[in-house]
Amino acid sequence: MTSDIKNIAVFASHGGSDLQAIIDGCKAGKINARVCVVISNNSGSLALQRARDENIPAIHISEKTSLGNLGETLFKTLVQYQTDVVFLAGYMKKIPLNVLSAYRNRIFNIHPALLPKHGGKGMYGINVHKAVLAAGDTETGITIHRVTEEYDAGSILEQRKVPVQAGDTPEILAARVLEQEHIFIVEFLSKIL
Repeated sequence: MTSDIKNIAVFASHGGSDLQAIIDGCKAGKINARVCVVISNNSGSLALQRARDENIPAIHISEKTSLGNLGETLFKTLVQYQTDVVFLAGYMKKIPLNVLSAYRNRIFNIHPALLPKHGGKGMYGINVHKAVLAAGDTETGITIHRVTEEYDAGSILEQRKVPVQAGDTPEILAARVLEQEHIFIVEFLSKIL
């Protein structure tokens, strides 16, 4: 392993399919990095199991496990695993201010819509796709942005458009967007790393 290979910490709350895309992209040499640790606020998340299956440290950190000192626990964990970049892949919690400060401009999030539309508190998962369809949008997509103190408000780095098709349900649209997410996330990380 050469010294220019970056360490990515991935935060995920649920299924971890974006995490798997990142792991696979690293293993295939498409991303000049390795996943150094996976952190989840959900002890039962599939993301933690995916990490264990790949022999990647998988750590459950929540307000409960950190005894009310979430920011310090997260920061110490990131330092312990020599983290260069943090990627939020379906992580449902705000990042504490001390972590945002220590990793300024090195924390990224993927959002399943074309921000600034359909972003903010409560806009995650199927809720986003329901909102897109309710608005009558003809296209949606994926946004990768920097993480700040506010949900989905950081500077937009890249977007990929995905068409909304006649007859789409929130579930069908979600599946089409997710398929593109897996490709887009690898392309983005390969470019910035």
